Amino acid sequence: MPPNLGLKPYLCSQILLENSKDIRHFFISLSCMLIGFGLLTVHSASITSWPTEYEQIYLMRHARFLGLGVIAAIICGCLPSKFWFKASPYLFAGTIALLVAVLIPGLGHEVNGARRWIRQGPISMQPSELAKITLPLLLCALITRRRDVLNRWFAGTIPLLIPVGLAMGIVVIEPDLGTALFLGIGSTVALFLGGWPLRNFVLGASTAVPAFGYLIALRPYQLKRITDLVATWIDFNQAHPQVKNSLRAFGAGGPTGTGLGKGWQKFGYLPEANTDFVFAVVGEELGLLGTLSVIGLWLGWFIVGLKMFHHHKRSSFEYIAGVTLLTQISLQAALNIAVVTAMAPTTGIPHPLISYGGSSLVVSIVTLGIIVSLSKQDQPLQTAVS
Repeated sequence: MPPNLGLKPYLCSQILLENSKDIRHFFISLSCMLIGFGLLTVHSASITSWPTEYEQIYLMRHARFLGLGVIAAIICGCLPSKFWFKASPYLFAGTIALLVAVLIPGLGHEVNGARRWIRQGPISMQPSELAKITLPLLLCALITRRRDVLNRWFAGTIPLLIPVGLAMGIVVIEPDLGTALFLGIGSTVALFLGGWPLRNFVLGASTAVPAFGYLIALRPYQLKRITDLVATWIDFNQAHPQVKNSLRAFGAGGPTGTGLGKGWQKFGYLPEANTDFVFAVVGEELGLLGTLSVIGLWLGWFIVGLKMFHHHKRSSFEYIAGVTLLTQISLQAALNIAVVTAMAPTTGIPHPLISYGGSSLVVSIVTLGIIVSLSKQDQPLQTAVS
């Protein structure tokens, strides 16, 4: 009886497929652990010095946003990757429309001189958070479509920089320099993974760095964030009170922490204790052991996420977009930790999946669904072993 030549590739493809499902399930499990830890931490960080319903209100709001994000993520995770490829221009156009609407009086809501939110009744959203998804997806789709002309000066550069400049420019006007800078970092990751020529990165950096330096110097409060960071390491007494209290929280926590819910810095000493500086609450209440556990959980999440795309072609839309979104969330977590530990200037960027938030939490969870959607590429798995 002649051997079945197609049996071995088929069996290999089935093994790879089963392994990819197991990795995907592990990735979802790690994501659920981060989300669950965030739910617990938000409740603890919202506890006041006097027993009130205040912490319950924050917890219920967080739970509602969490439920909305999970439902949206499940829907996104069930969609095929070709949907994101085809829909990316329309999703980005909708985001730009919302970003422009933010700047229109009556539609945009202003808080502390910044116009970043659209608020209608009880519904509020921050369109710049949506740009963290739609801009990378559009860039990755453009890179895939224009791969043959990426090395050309005009055709491989201008069409890719237009959406980046448009989104970042509008966000800077709000003003929200921290989010604009983060959009630039995410775009850089997408272009790097897509194989954009190195010369373009050098030219882009030579233009972007002076531009951001000018924007920082243009607004005294942004320049003060940098001087405060320097002061923290030169003369602790001259550091910003928020940063000082954040570092004091870590110091009070020691190796094992004061106990969940028993921290003191959140009682009016540490502003934004349940949002931007929630990691400091973790450091105080769970100590060094708790903070290292969170960092280890993020590292494991990132490594497992990369494993999901191990069998994808490096030039495919799924690989570029999936790894970009994966890297972007990881960098956001790392940036938040750097700010809280006085390793970077304050940026107002929350800790993904852990900080209290509306638009940020929903968008982070939706991003998880899109990553899972992009990782489902069964046909190329069979091709890879044939």
